[in-house]
Amino acid sequence: MENPVSHIKTISELHNIFGLSKPKHPLVSVVRHSDMRIDSVFSNQRFSLDMYIISLKGNQEATLKYGRNTYDFQEGSMVFIAPNQVIASSSSDFSKTQDEWTIIVHSDFIQRVGLQDSIRQYRFFDYEEMESLHLSDDEKKSLTEIIHKIEAEYHQRIDKHTDEIIAINLESLLKYCLRYYERQFITRKTQNKGLLIQFENFLNNYMQAELAEKGKPSVTQCGEALNLSPYYLSDLLKAETGKSTKEHIDLALINRAKNRLLQSNESISEIAYGLGFDYPNHFSKLFKSKTGMSPKEFRTLN
Repeated sequence: MENPVSHIKTISELHNIFGLSKPKHPLVSVVRHSDMRIDSVFSNQRFSLDMYIISLKGNQEATLKYGRNTYDFQEGSMVFIAPNQVIASSSSDFSKTQDEWTIIVHSDFIQRVGLQDSIRQYRFFDYEEMESLHLSDDEKKSLTEIIHKIEAEYHQRIDKHTDEIIAINLESLLKYCLRYYERQFITRKTQNKGLLIQFENFLNNYMQAELAEKGKPSVTQCGEALNLSPYYLSDLLKAETGKSTKEHIDLALINRAKNRLLQSNESISEIAYGLGFDYPNHFSKLFKSKTGMSPKEFRTLN
């Protein structure tokens, strides 16, 4: 039986759990893993927070699994956690090397400085830990320099400019992380090709065997089939093909629809139901949005 989930509402509470001194800023804090107390009380617990967490794990020999493939990394990795996500911790999660840090940003701060809309574009907060960002030493250095600026800002006397300057540096940190993730998709092209083949095979098999009964597959189902989070899969596909998971699903449906329109005497409604649509007009709307013509017009012209 799993341990119950503890909900942590404030940065002060989190500092207390880690055995750290009182935070200098009530809504933003940078902590060094070497300063943290990871004991049996905290270890192996499940919890959620009202905070965004960005953690840099330093140089350590480790093995990471992406999909069905395994990779070794030694230079470092980053993990991103959004508010209210349930996470589990263990003392083994922290090697406590000097270059490891975690920045904690309360959701109230995001609201206060007007970042609540822009932060949604950083979909890596919804990635799984196995899909963490791997960094070179130079990349770690550039991110750590930004962290130093945030620390320096709240360590001096807090004034009316403090939150704005912290917000600017936080956005800079996130933009660099986005750049590095995009780099990671590029440098992992060989491994990604294998995932693309798995995705195409899953989609083809699903369309043939399960589509009529279960309806079109969801983005989540596609991710689960490849042991990836739906957000990571969609971003990977976008980087490799220029199309998201949903766009791939819709394209596969349209291709099957075209074949049935041209190779059978089925009515438009019969084709729609055979493709897993509950309502024929939903099928017709999707078909026209993707081809520029209705199913009937397509059949007539071809």
